[in-house]
Amino acid sequence: MALLEVKNLGISFGGLRAVDQVNFSIKEGQLYGLIGPNGAGKTTLFNLLTGVYQPTDGSIMLQDKLLNGKKPAQINRAGIARTFQNIRLFKKMTVLDNVKVALHNQVHYSLFATLFKLPSYWKKEKEMDKMALDILKVFDLEGQASVLAANLPYGKQRKLEIARALATNPKLLLLDEPAAGMNPNETEELMQTIRLVRDRYKITILLIEHDMKLVTGICEEILVLNFGMELAKGTPSEVLNNPEVITAYLGE
Repeated sequence: MALLEVKNLGISFGGLRAVDQVNFSIKEGQLYGLIGPNGAGKTTLFNLLTGVYQPTDGSIMLQDKLLNGKKPAQINRAGIARTFQNIRLFKKMTVLDNVKVALHNQVHYSLFATLFKLPSYWKKEKEMDKMALDILKVFDLEGQASVLAANLPYGKQRKLEIARALATNPKLLLLDEPAAGMNPNETEELMQTIRLVRDRYKITILLIEHDMKLVTGICEEILVLNFGMELAKGTPSEVLNNPEVITAYLGE
């Protein structure tokens, strides 16, 4: 069953066609890759899926619900969460609080209880602490729960951003170059973590990545963009052996 269905998706900025007639679907539980040369339109596609940009044409369906015209917060509540190329954490907040912020979709208490710190408030706070710590354990970050996000090493900041996105309880998690800036050991660990997240939380993952070892190591299907258009689509072996893909990356 398709979780996400994208049909004839396109967007123009003035006279520039940044994404043009893109079609793909992602099944529930799938690990799906999005690759392409720099400037191919990958992040623009992510921005369309998350409501940062509104498509000029085409449709985006999440479990048969049309996402066109919805704002990012509405799309997040519908079940899509994302990370960014450039890490966007709350740097002056602790690791734990970065994850707790993202639990707003799941934990609710009244303004009255919050203002007067009633027992119901503290009960909810304890629930949130436990939920956040459970997520941090998946990323081996529970030991740094009280550390400011700004003081984490780069690789752990990347993991924290994924943990925060996961805390919104998404159906579809979009990862924008999660291995950027990581060394080979960190990338290998990240591969294992992404698989673990998919299997433990039963969610679907779409990732942009330039590290071909990571893409071919975990993705079950890949879409290749070039100049905003679909260049190829298929299994990792089919895509990476496609002459047009090789030309796009390496030239004639």
